Amino acid sequence: MKSETKNVVRKVIFVPMSIIFIAIILMGIISPTAFYNLEVAISDFQYNWFGWLYSLMALANLAILAWLFVSKYGSVKLGGEDAKPILSRWSWFAISLCGGIGTGIVFWGIAEPIFHLNSPIPGLNQVAGSAEAALSALSVSMIHWGIPAYAHYCLFGVAVGFAIYNMKLPFRISSVLYPIFGKKSFETVGDIVDNVCLFAIAVSVSAILAVASLQFGAGFNAVFGLEPNNLVRGITLIVIVATFIISSYTGLQKGIRQLSDLNAKVFIGLLVFIFIFGATRFSMFFTVEAIGESISTFFTRMTYLGAIEDDKWPMWWTVIYWIWMIVYAPMVGLFLGRIAKGRTIREFIIMNLIVPASFAVLWFGVFGSNAIHLEMTQGGEIWNVIQTQGLEASVFSFLQNFPLAFLTSIAFMITLFLSVVTLCDSMTSTVASLSINASNATEVEPPNSIKIFWGLVMSSVAFLSIIATTQSTEGAIDVIQSTKLLPMTAALPVLFIFVLVGISMVKMFVQRENYDVVYFPDKAKVDSELITELNEQ
Repeated sequence: MKSETKNVVRKVIFVPMSIIFIAIILMGIISPTAFYNLEVAISDFQYNWFGWLYSLMALANLAILAWLFVSKYGSVKLGGEDAKPILSRWSWFAISLCGGIGTGIVFWGIAEPIFHLNSPIPGLNQVAGSAEAALSALSVSMIHWGIPAYAHYCLFGVAVGFAIYNMKLPFRISSVLYPIFGKKSFETVGDIVDNVCLFAIAVSVSAILAVASLQFGAGFNAVFGLEPNNLVRGITLIVIVATFIISSYTGLQKGIRQLSDLNAKVFIGLLVFIFIFGATRFSMFFTVEAIGESISTFFTRMTYLGAIEDDKWPMWWTVIYWIWMIVYAPMVGLFLGRIAKGRTIREFIIMNLIVPASFAVLWFGVFGSNAIHLEMTQGGEIWNVIQTQGLEASVFSFLQNFPLAFLTSIAFMITLFLSVVTLCDSMTSTVASLSINASNATEVEPPNSIKIFWGLVMSSVAFLSIIATTQSTEGAIDVIQSTKLLPMTAALPVLFIFVLVGISMVKMFVQRENYDVVYFPDKAKVDSELITELNEQ
């Protein structure tokens, strides 16, 4: 317990971020419309000027990870040859799966394919509800939630894991940039980077909580007939926050591991249920077709920006997903890097890129195929619900077509709850860890008071975002789409940090003799005295 006594609030991070978030909360309370308009203005600016760079970065991530996987560096073990894994393979799989997916595929597994089926992708000249639109709808959803999405998390996670376990640097985002900035990464440059990324993490969690609250509202309406108003959403947020704060008291090895274990099993159970009781033959055939279509159109969809027609479709779909993933990358990457000690780089890429992306494709194949089949054979039933009740209601409309609809709806809400709690639990611990100085931040749990503070801040921003969007948008679809705007307020500076992370990570491995203090202690250029001082200050 000695190390816990060294936990001191990192004022250069905690103070400015606290002021900024308190200001955001006050703005949301005083003028929700101004809060929403600011989100829109920031989002429009980023897409209009940097949408191309977000797309290129998504492709660059894949190239760097592919190079690492097939190169000799794939066998490098995080923590050195003698490092032992801190989690079993199943626990590692469950945490990686649930921590990365969160509410993503749970929410969009039905909503996105149905949306693109009825509102076809621009430029393809497809008729809404047609077979061609159906194939494009499912294939583009697989691209959005497949390999490219998880590559953002994986790249950051590899860099973090190597920096903290092999280079013996502090558990900070800025440590990843040591190969570029050297000691400056622990001075002003590092403070700026850590502040930007902590802001990104906090608004990302707030956005996740907002989406989850909206979907819970739709679930309570479908199952219990409760009106999905802001009171219901607010109570939902309180329950979620209370649960993940209580869970965080038990730490990584108990709370997060146990929640992830249960969540992964419920995920798999729902997937098997829909596969068996749905249009089984159709889903198998159509999933294979969609995978083939996603492969053949991969680069076209990844780089489509609507430049000639000045179409905003990429902003609201493909590009905004890459923006989300880039903003989430520090959050998820820090956590994935922290739990990967004792694993090789190649194992890391398999478990945090290939496995979850494959599961996401399978999830969309089963849920998306069955949703499209129902939509095309029942005259647009799910689409009608989406237009009147919002995208968040789509999954519950879908489940009404299967046996035990009441029980599966409850199970789905449990899955959503566990997904959100698991993700927010891990991310609250991560944000709290960045807010303190600790001699061994990868092993020590931050003070519970810091966790509670950030849990309350992030849930408050989430609720104010819901209020702002419900007051400032027209139509059920617009409300849930507008929740995508919140993470974009932090995206642009994180994008430039992400570019630097990619460059820095390549340098870490190409010039590994300069940075790997475990394998080459006699050649290491890292200032060990500085690192010890930083870790213990």
